[in-house]
Amino acid sequence: MPQMTMVKAINDAMRVELQRDPNVMVFGEDVGTNGGVFRATDGLQKEFGEHRVMDTPLAESGIGGLAVGLAVQGFRPVAEIQFIGFTPEAFDSIAVQAPRMRYRSGGRYSAPIVFRTPFGAGVKAPELHADSLEAWLTKTPGIKVVCPSNPYDAKGLLISAIRDNDPVFFMEHLKLYFALKGEVPEGEYTVPIGKANVVREGSDVTIITYGAMVHTAVKAAELAEKERGAKVEVIDLRTLSPLDTETIVSSVEKTGRAIVVQEAPYSAGVAADVIALINEHAILKLEAPVKRVTPPDTHLAYQLIEEVWVPDAARIVKAVNEVLDF
Repeated sequence: MPQMTMVKAINDAMRVELQRDPNVMVFGEDVGTNGGVFRATDGLQKEFGEHRVMDTPLAESGIGGLAVGLAVQGFRPVAEIQFIGFTPEAFDSIAVQAPRMRYRSGGRYSAPIVFRTPFGAGVKAPELHADSLEAWLTKTPGIKVVCPSNPYDAKGLLISAIRDNDPVFFMEHLKLYFALKGEVPEGEYTVPIGKANVVREGSDVTIITYGAMVHTAVKAAELAEKERGAKVEVIDLRTLSPLDTETIVSSVEKTGRAIVVQEAPYSAGVAADVIALINEHAILKLEAPVKRVTPPDTHLAYQLIEEVWVPDAARIVKAVNEVLDF
């Protein structure tokens, strides 16, 4: 089985679906001739032609409108927004038009669109390039939000997203594009949208997270076990909307303690939604209040202090100790 980086796995997923379905189209700024800023679309235009893999003008509103128009005509657009901070220019298409297409038309039309966009701290990107803005979309009915943490999941989830009959906002963490390699099967396979993954089994505390924070959480779990013998379970959400309530609740009922970690600011994010689910379904199983480990409620810090702003393993271990000692 070949070893791939996450960006290569994403590229391979698009290649598989372009080969399989003639209605799949890939477009965005610099995705054609240049193969994308991070080479996520490298070689696709040469293989499939400029009518299926195309460069667009530097106009996110046009990218979003094109995606919606193509989708209602039976195509399956994969639209790249070059960086997540540029999504506001396309927000009407992403968060207003596409998600309500099925509802608005009484099921006559759907919007099978994938909006791909890189995000995430840790690479010292310029302002507006790396913010964690997923909560904008998780609060929007009708659109699914996906955030893989490794190459295998990235390919399988992207294939699932392209085949989904509703719009999917597909978030690709900048730090993970080239940071790790993993075994990725050749050809087609899928990872189900809406299903979390238990990446580390444990019995004392559950850590729930996603994206690059999965790797930070695993490191923290290993430290907690080494320092005090705590058996920490780590759940990778993979899909942020809809959340996998069953997996979350089952783990918390087993461990009795939970910590939710996110790279987005403290308030009104995925962590808050997860804690609400735990309180609704498993509050009587809790041995301690659920903790949030997040950055503060500020904009993403500038490059020189980025690593202070983003949660690290030490902060997560501190939270583990607090819930164990409650």
